[in-house]
Amino acid sequence: MLIHPDSEKARERAARAVAAGGVIAFRTDTFYGLGADPFDAGALRAVNELKGRDGKPVLVLISDAEVAERLLARRSRAFEALAASLWPGALTLVAEARGGVPELLTAGTGTVGVRLPDDVEARAIVRACGRALTATSANPAGRAPARTAGEAAGYFPRGLGLVVDGGAARTELPSTVLDVSGARPRLIREGVVPRAEIEATLGSINETLD
Repeated sequence: MLIHPDSEKARERAARAVAAGGVIAFRTDTFYGLGADPFDAGALRAVNELKGRDGKPVLVLISDAEVAERLLARRSRAFEALAASLWPGALTLVAEARGGVPELLTAGTGTVGVRLPDDVEARAIVRACGRALTATSANPAGRAPARTAGEAAGYFPRGLGLVVDGGAARTELPSTVLDVSGARPRLIREGVVPRAEIEATLGSINETLD
C-alpha cells in the first residue's frame, strides 16, 4: 500500500526511501510536499519529472535551525532577525546557497529557499530523513496542491516511494516566501505569515521591505 499513516514505522520507511534516492509525499506545515534528499541530484531530477516542470528552484524544509548551515553560504541581518522572530513558522527564507548545493535545487539562481516548519510531525519526518528534505508542493505543474494523502497519491500513482498520511492540510494558504539574499528583503509571495508581521520584524533592525 502506498499510503502509510504517520508513525515511527512510517518515518523509518520514508527515511529508507529517501536514502535510496527515492521521493516521498508528506504533509508539511502547509500542504503536502514531495520529499527528497536535497543533495541528491538524481532525486531532484525525479521530483521535477513528477511535477512535469524544469528550471524552478526547489525549497527545503529543515528539522532544526542549525541545519540551515548545510545549505547557506551567508545569513544576512534580515535573515537572522526573521529566523529568530518567525521560525518555526510558515516563512520560507531565500538566501545565498553554499557551494556544493546542487544546481537543480537552486535552478541556477545561486540561492535556496529554507524553512523551519512550525509543525512537530513535519519536523519529525524531516529529522528522520536526514534533517533536510525538499518540500515542493505535491502536485503536477498547473494543478492545485494536494491537501490530503489521498490527493497526493492520486496525483502520483507511480514514482513515489510512499505517502506518509499526516491528515489533512492545516491551512488554506501556502508559506510566505521572502528573498533576503540581496541588499533589501523582497517579498516573493505572501502566505501564512502576513506582510505586516515581516515589516514589524524588519523595522526592529531598521530595515525595510522592498
